[in-house]
Amino acid sequence: MLRYFYDNNLVAISEKTPKDWEEAIRESGEILKQNGLITDQYVDQVINDVKEYGPYIVIVPGVAMPHSSAKNEGVLGTGIGFTLLPETVSFEEGNPEKDAQLFFMLAAKDSAAHMENIANLSDLLMTEGLIDDLKKVKTMEDYVTVMERYQL
Repeated sequence: MLRYFYDNNLVAISEKTPKDWEEAIRESGEILKQNGLITDQYVDQVINDVKEYGPYIVIVPGVAMPHSSAKNEGVLGTGIGFTLLPETVSFEEGNPEKDAQLFFMLAAKDSAAHMENIANLSDLLMTEGLIDDLKKVKTMEDYVTVMERYQL
């Protein structure tokens, strides 16, 4: 799956340190917007969902999976974008379990594709050592090295 991000130009190594989680979600949506998969409307809905339901998108410490309903009009196509932020962002003050630095934004035109993306991403993130190695990535060359090491 790391190769999927690379081959589809869905990797963003951000140099911007977001001021808060909302800005982090906006930053993580940029790669999908550049690829014509989502609009700002989708990003706004993800932010509203987190405000309403809490930081459900932080799936393990250090990793966020921003997503909203497949029925959202702001979804133009199906895909997952990977954004690495320079520092962790807190979604819940005082709870490091709800901090994230790696953002995998999902967009899907239908529920089946949405569930498949979540399953594939979950499998990827269970790979021993992968999250720590991704956090160390600073350049696209670093990303390629990690991708080749794990052959995912």
